[in-house]
Amino acid sequence: MGRFIYTVQDAQGTVTTGAVDADDEDGAVQSLQTKGLFILSIQSEDTKSKGIMSLKKMGGGSISGREMVFFGEQMATLIGGGIPLVRALSLLSEHAENKNLGAVLSTVTKEVSAGGAFHKALEKHPKVFDEIWISLVQAGEVSGQLPAVLRQITAYSESQENVKSKIITAVSYPAVLMTMSVGVLIYFIGYIVPVFADIFRDFNLQLPFITRVIVMISAVFTKYLVLIIVGMIGSAFAFKAYISTPPGRLTWNHVQFNMPLVGALIKAMATERMLTTMATLIRSGVSILNAVSVLEGAFKKNLIFQNGLKQAKNDIASGRSISESFKKTGIFPPMVTEMMWMGEESGKLPDIIVVLSKYYQEQIDQWLRRFSSMIDPILVVGVGGLVAVIVMSIFMPIFQLSSIGAGG
Repeated sequence: MGRFIYTVQDAQGTVTTGAVDADDEDGAVQSLQTKGLFILSIQSEDTKSKGIMSLKKMGGGSISGREMVFFGEQMATLIGGGIPLVRALSLLSEHAENKNLGAVLSTVTKEVSAGGAFHKALEKHPKVFDEIWISLVQAGEVSGQLPAVLRQITAYSESQENVKSKIITAVSYPAVLMTMSVGVLIYFIGYIVPVFADIFRDFNLQLPFITRVIVMISAVFTKYLVLIIVGMIGSAFAFKAYISTPPGRLTWNHVQFNMPLVGALIKAMATERMLTTMATLIRSGVSILNAVSVLEGAFKKNLIFQNGLKQAKNDIASGRSISESFKKTGIFPPMVTEMMWMGEESGKLPDIIVVLSKYYQEQIDQWLRRFSSMIDPILVVGVGGLVAVIVMSIFMPIFQLSSIGAGG
């Protein structure tokens, strides 16, 4: 029989410290859990707790979204298996190959072991744990269902990472093809055309219109290459500075939403993210008002949605229904607001929002599949056409030279 010192949190979120007698640590953990207490830390009165399992290591460097998914999975597994919160954090911090994540978790471990709330410790690392993470963890602490909430966080994060992965996969090949094509065009314009232009000039040929245009473009490009590069870099910095201001960001968001072809995708992605996040928050026990408030903070780079969510939050706080508040903004698709109304009427709002988010995920998948099947031939034909025009502009005067030579 040994004595174990513990720090626990009850269903109301109150943290207490005490001691319990048990045959071993597992017995002490079981004794506390049967009382409905959430264990933050526990250790023998005589010895420090030891790590009881080895974990897979994470990658090093900056903290990626996939690493956060893996971290959430590990936390849910450890805590769900009865491992106290502090020990789980300590294990992950010690075995994390990613030094940045390990350092953050080490700091979080110290704060929680000192009696601080888990979500409060996470709040001090906003670059690693966003508002969604913090709100969900807080809901899990209050409800005593932290392992289940962590699994929901993991599912949510994995869903968002999968969407990003699909987009990267869809645009990677066209991006490579476009880069190579631009490189070939620059080589033709900057090197091949000037060589032939000198030859044509020596022969005093009357060049065809298309050849004169290509030669003029080549001359401007080679003469002002440095200025063109400086101008492009300057424009990039000016654009970045402009969209970092609220008016600039809002203008850019409107441009993105109204772009041909991709505008619909960008808006669908924002809607899907909003719905998936809202469903995860509500199902984890976060109130609808707090959920909308968290969403408002999550859309810092999309001022159209952020302003709409802020307006909806204020209307909900004043007593207006959720669906009516979202509809009043005029930003969100009619199907979203109508389905929200159905969810409110049936009392199944979280389930309805999940159905909506899956619908938009499928819409995104369909768009990406169509994009992948269409963009490749478009690029091949478009770039091939440009190269053909340049080649023909060079060969037409050569044919003239051949005719002159044959006539002579």
